[in-house]
Amino acid sequence: MRKLSLLVAAGILSVGSNVQAQVPLTAYADGNGFIDIQTLMCSQLAGTFQEDADMLTTWYSGWYNGLAKKHYIHVTRAKAFEHEVILYCKENPNIKIISAIDMLLKDERLSGAYK
Repeated sequence: MRKLSLLVAAGILSVGSNVQAQVPLTAYADGNGFIDIQTLMCSQLAGTFQEDADMLTTWYSGWYNGLAKKHYIHVTRAKAFEHEVILYCKENPNIKIISAIDMLLKDERLSGAYK
């Protein structure tokens, strides 16, 4: 029994050592509470809490749709695209979030996925 307990404890410790602490988005705010979204890196998006990542990608979606003069939202597509952005950022932490979004949007346009 003691061997099993030690084995379980060792397993928990080894799993925990690979986990990075999540950082709230507020950690990236300036002294006035504003975040410069054009400078945020994928590592910051991937390293924040899920609800912060969801909120931030929703904000980006609204920003890009505003630039395109679109005033509709397709909720299912928006959620799927936000998920793609987060996954892409986890795989590519050293690029800016806006660069990741630009690339993914370009890929969508080329594939004709969201006409």
